[in-house]
Amino acid sequence: MEQLIVGSVLLSLLHAVIPNHWLPIIAVGKKQHWTLKEISRVTVMAAIAHAVSTILLGFILAFVGSELADHITQFTGIVAPGILIVMGLYFIYRHHTHQHFHLDELNGGRSKAKIIGALVVAMFFSPCIEIEAYFLLAGAHPIGVIYFIALLYAVITTAGMLLLVRFAYLGWLKLNWHALEHNAGIITGLTLVATGILTFFIQ
Repeated sequence: MEQLIVGSVLLSLLHAVIPNHWLPIIAVGKKQHWTLKEISRVTVMAAIAHAVSTILLGFILAFVGSELADHITQFTGIVAPGILIVMGLYFIYRHHTHQHFHLDELNGGRSKAKIIGALVVAMFFSPCIEIEAYFLLAGAHPIGVIYFIALLYAVITTAGMLLLVRFAYLGWLKLNWHALEHNAGIITGLTLVATGILTFFIQ
């Protein structure tokens, strides 16, 4: 169970750091001449919408995981680690073509309310697929584990996006975001594979 929680935390942190979702908010906000307070508020709204859809899907998968654990004797010891490893290899394989939602198409031709609405709706319909494997596996554990993973994901994602947006707005971040975004699939995949291997050997 510890490996499951640690892996969830690592993926949540990675998800918050990768600029696919929050960096375009800066571009849109500055183009619209939004203040730091306005951009921060929009970021929180977008992050919450994104987290809610991810968690809702996660609860469904946790239920599936619970049913599998009840009917498959070796679910926790063999099937669950195998799912993590296979998903990890999948993300590594397709990292170079992995697509995220981008907000660059939101332009100044729309009202502020429409831009924010489009942003929030789009973020809601782009849940984090990477973390869903952990919800599936959490279904084999007490329900408190599922709630804990959901809370961790929501807090880390929202807080991480908000902090990074504020730092970027103030010009405090000087990182190679393109390289980080390009290698996100590899990092995610390795995290999943490592968690799967640890889960297999440490019961």
